[in-house]
Amino acid sequence: MHSIANRQQAEAWNDWEGVHWAEHPEWYNAMLDAFNAPLFAAAGIGTADRVLDVGCGTGRTTRMAARQAYDGNVVGIDLSAPMLDRARRDAVSEGLGNVSFEQGDAQVHPFPRSGFDVVLSRGGVMFFADPVAAFTQLRNALVPTGRLAFLGPRPEGPESAYARATAALSPYLREPSPAARGMMSLVDPARIRHVLAAAGFADVDVTLAEAPMTLGADARDAAGFLFAMGPTRHNLRDVDPGTVARVHAEVREALAEFETSDGVRVPGSVWIVTASPERRSSAG
Repeated sequence: MHSIANRQQAEAWNDWEGVHWAEHPEWYNAMLDAFNAPLFAAAGIGTADRVLDVGCGTGRTTRMAARQAYDGNVVGIDLSAPMLDRARRDAVSEGLGNVSFEQGDAQVHPFPRSGFDVVLSRGGVMFFADPVAAFTQLRNALVPTGRLAFLGPRPEGPESAYARATAALSPYLREPSPAARGMMSLVDPARIRHVLAAAGFADVDVTLAEAPMTLGADARDAAGFLFAMGPTRHNLRDVDPGTVARVHAEVREALAEFETSDGVRVPGSVWIVTASPERRSSAG
């Protein structure tokens, strides 16, 4: 692996949280898959495009991009060795020959200049140690006519469906887990526009996308997922087992409101962000 700028995130995603994602990609993908359509519509991947998937994790969006760019190629980059191992196995099992995975920090990774037509990310760009430096790096990796498209979290108020479903748990979530640090760094559209402009992007668009997040097959399964997630495990690590059991039961009961024949589906929303490299002179 090449040099790392974000050592804290590298350590976190190669520790127990990265292992959990690698072992249970079906949980995490189900939570976000409903947002794939607006993300890929924004990316506009062509059949011969060269695509970079930043923070690719276990490779769900990387493999989707490879199917769209079937005459091109797709590179997924991530800090997490456990997640990349899973991504490589799944790509092989699906017979995808135009996809590869690299372990590295996208902020400083030596990407080829103008080596990609599309830079894609389903949430991975939230964790950069220096967002302006990182997006400058990504802008340099794009051809002048290239496209940046990424999904980012959108904060929801206490009246949101997710907040209602997890109300019993929220008093205990006092700090982010190691891997979740930085997750909310780009939730303000004004900051998103500022960071991208400073990094040399233009035509920045931040659009709301709403869709149901699938959290499990039923309320019991969904509660199990929520309590196995890194932030929950991290914050409940010193809470007595009796309290954890009580809160778990309350969350499971609240999730029953969202049970459907297709699983527990909780309304959610994200930002879909697009931008293009700012046209500069050859000296720029």
